[in-house]
Amino acid sequence: MKKILVTGAFGQIGSELVPELWKRFGKDNVIAVGNRNIPDGFDGIVEKLRLPDKEGMESLIKKHDIGTIYHLVSLLSATGEENPGFTWDLNMQSLKDVLDLSVEHQIKVFWPSSIAAFGPTTPRDNTPQRTVLEPTTMYGVTKVAGELMCQYYFNKFNLDVRSVRYPGIISYKTPPGGGTTDYAVAIFYDALKSGQYESFVKADTVLPMMYMDDAVKATVDLMEADPIKLTIRTSYNLAAISFTVTELAEMINKMVKVEVTYKPDHRQAIADSWPKSIDDSQARQDWGWSHQYDLEKMTEVMLIELKKKFAEEK
Repeated sequence: MKKILVTGAFGQIGSELVPELWKRFGKDNVIAVGNRNIPDGFDGIVEKLRLPDKEGMESLIKKHDIGTIYHLVSLLSATGEENPGFTWDLNMQSLKDVLDLSVEHQIKVFWPSSIAAFGPTTPRDNTPQRTVLEPTTMYGVTKVAGELMCQYYFNKFNLDVRSVRYPGIISYKTPPGGGTTDYAVAIFYDALKSGQYESFVKADTVLPMMYMDDAVKATVDLMEADPIKLTIRTSYNLAAISFTVTELAEMINKMVKVEVTYKPDHRQAIADSWPKSIDDSQARQDWGWSHQYDLEKMTEVMLIELKKKFAEEK
């Protein structure tokens, strides 16, 4: 088989997508590409490359006979606002390079969009698949532009490029990485380490979230779906659970005691511009998407796995 290349392989999603691809296709068929945070003892095939680098990407495509690319490299919302120019260059140029090379070498592409593509003019409850996209962050701007670019390459060059709009992703394997939704990860870390957490968003903030296992499942399921059934070539809405910070804290307190205080910062305005809930009926209809983790199940797994992780680090 032609091999699979994953950029951003050691980020939040990549670090858990790569092992799933190993299970399905074998370690020898998955090429992990990263620039930093490459873990000691990583026993898969790894290539170090700093993107954007079109020549470097093409070299890897030829070297490993690549047939599929999961292009995950991206600078996130809150971090991206610190350097919007670099965010545009990294997010957009690296995507265009991948799309151009994929047309030339007949490669299937996955690229992640995000709820950051939405904005304050977007309907916030049960946000439709096709709706207003007027984001307020550079990260969001790159997601809207990326969605349109993916659709353009599909229509213009018949490139098989697929995408989902991820909600906030919750995972125990990688620490919070600068995203606006990362409070839903940080609270677990602080609950176990100190029993106290200071939230950077208000208690009644509601955002759509998803446990990592569901996100990985959605990603691979979409890539394996029959292309004839796919009706969206910008990016599919994707949803699982929505909750307030208070509801999350209450669920954690059923299992581990944590005292939560609130000190909203600049990320509150970003959170307020995003949906509270998502209509993902198109994904469920077109390729059978369904989530498996509710708030209680996700909370239980997060606490169990983080306790194990912290014990191993001692």
